Amino acid sequence: MQRMAMVIGIKPEHIPEYKRLHADTWPEILQGITDCNIRNYSIYLKEPENLLFGYWEYHGTDFDADAAKMAADPKTQEWWDICMPMQEPLETRKEGEWWAMMEEVFHHD
Repeated sequence: MQRMAMVIGIKPEHIPEYKRLHADTWPEILQGITDCNIRNYSIYLKEPENLLFGYWEYHGTDFDADAAKMAADPKTQEWWDICMPMQEPLETRKEGEWWAMMEEVFHHD
């Protein structure tokens, strides 16, 4: 299992709608997350900085392949078309990233 985390900004005017969407996430999206070997997935909001922090545990053997599988799914693309305009990627993210991936520097069970 690999713990993974990421961060992105969110436009303040979209926070209520983003919360509403994620309180009633489409079943196909939830199934897609599971099918791509992602478990224990959470997104947190930090206001007033308007940052979203995402965390999950990856239980597969090829994250890049599972991420590509998720990205190719038409329902996921539809979900992203709704959510992505609400988000503000960090200027410091790596090339090719939307959410900026984070380095784990501490863990304790």
